[in-house]
Amino acid sequence: MSRQLFGTDGIRGVAGQYPLDRETVHAVGMALGSWSMSHSDAPEVVIGMDTRESGPWIAEEVAGGLAREKVKARLAGLITTPGVAYLTRTGPFVAGVMISASHNPFADNGIKVFAHNGYKLPDYEEMKLEQRIFACKNEGAEPVAMTPEDYLGRQYLDYLASTFSETLAGKKLVVDCGNGAASYLGPALLRRLGAEVLAIGAEPNGRNINLNCGALHVDALCKRVVEERANAGFAFDGDADRCIAVSGSGRIIDGDAVLLIVARHLHLQGRLNANGDGPLVVATVMSNLGLEKALAAEGILLLRTAVGDKYVLEEMLKKGARIGGEQSGHVIFLEQATTGDGLLTALRVLEVMCATGRSLDELTIGLSVFPQKLVNVRVKERKPLSDLAAVQSAIQDAERGLGDDGRVLVRFSGTEPLARVMVEGPTNEVVDHHVHRIADTIRAELGG
Repeated sequence: MSRQLFGTDGIRGVAGQYPLDRETVHAVGMALGSWSMSHSDAPEVVIGMDTRESGPWIAEEVAGGLAREKVKARLAGLITTPGVAYLTRTGPFVAGVMISASHNPFADNGIKVFAHNGYKLPDYEEMKLEQRIFACKNEGAEPVAMTPEDYLGRQYLDYLASTFSETLAGKKLVVDCGNGAASYLGPALLRRLGAEVLAIGAEPNGRNINLNCGALHVDALCKRVVEERANAGFAFDGDADRCIAVSGSGRIIDGDAVLLIVARHLHLQGRLNANGDGPLVVATVMSNLGLEKALAAEGILLLRTAVGDKYVLEEMLKKGARIGGEQSGHVIFLEQATTGDGLLTALRVLEVMCATGRSLDELTIGLSVFPQKLVNVRVKERKPLSDLAAVQSAIQDAERGLGDDGRVLVRFSGTEPLARVMVEGPTNEVVDHHVHRIADTIRAELGG
C-alpha cells in the first residue's frame, strides 16, 4: 500500500484545505501522540514553525491532538527545520514536528516529523501514522494554545556557534533570509561570531515568505553583495534547510560549488575518507559534471543518487560519507547534523574562507560548469524507455557524441505525467541539439 498523506518531505498542501484542514491536522497530532506513547513513558514533543500565517493554528491543532493522547507539546516557536531536528536529537523529546512548506509560497504549509535520533521517520513508520490518522479523523478537535520557549532556539544557535573554529571579525556579509525561519536566527548567529551583517528578506509578515527573495531568488542578493563590497552573501529558503552563497564579485555559489569548497578543505585535512574506501562526496544525478571532474582532479570520488536529499542521506549513512548534498543548496554535514542545514552550510563555507584567507571566487577555481539543459515532455503513458528503440537510439547517439565531456539523463517524473530529459555537454549548441532530439523522439512515441 502506498502512502496517501506523506510525500518525500512530510505532509504538504494548502493550509486550511485537506490534508491540512483542522480536522486532519488534529488527527496528525493524535496519531503522533499514540506513536509517542509507545516509545516513551512520559513523552514530550517539540514543535517549531516558519513564518507563515497558518503556522500558529496548525501548531495548536497538532498540540491538541497530542494532548488527547496525554503527550506534552512544547513550542520552540520560530525556528528552522534543522533546528527542530537538533532539538529533537539532543533534548528530552521523543519526536519533533516542523511546520513548514520550505520554499513554497505562503499559502502552502506542511508537517515534517522527526524521531528522537534527529532523522525523519522512515517510510514504514509514516505508513503506521497514516493508518492511525485516518482512524482518528472523526473524533473531534480541540486546539491547545502554547507559549513559545525561546530558549530552545538559543540552544540551537549555541550549538551552531560551537561548531565554528574561526572568527568573522572584519568580514562583511549580506544575508537574505527569505522572510522565513532564518529571519532572526541567521543574522544573530553571524553577528555573534563577529561579522558585520546586512540582512535583507528579514521582515516576515506571514505572507511574504520566499516572495522574490531567499535561496530561489538570488538576483537581489547578488546585486547587494557587489554594491556593499561584501566578502560574501548567503540566501536561505523558507525553513532554512538550504543555502545558496554569493561571492564578492556577485557570482552564485550553488550547492555543487559548496560541496567542492568544503570537500577540498576536508580532504587536505585527511577528514574525507568514508569507511576506509577513500575520499568521497555524495550528490544527486542532477549535480553538474563539472563538480565530478573537479573532485576527480583532487582524487575525490563523487557518488550519485536519485534526486532528493533523502536519498543523499541514505547513501551517506550507507557509505559513511561526511558530506553530501544537492545543487539546490541542501548540503548535509553528517558529523554535525542529521539533515540539510542552511546556517551550518554558511558556517562551513565561511570557515574555509577564514582558514585559507581566500575568497569564494578563488576557492572555486577549477570548477568548470558544463552547460546543462532540462526539457520536460508531457506524455500520455509511461512505457519503459528501454522498450522504445527510437528513444534508445537517440540517447545512445547523444552519449557517443558527448563522450567524457557530457551526460544524458532521461527519467519519468514521480509526480506528473512528464518525461524529463537532461543533457550536459561542452557547449550550449551541442546540448541543445541532443536534448531536443531526444525530447522530440519521446514526444513522437509517447506525447500527450
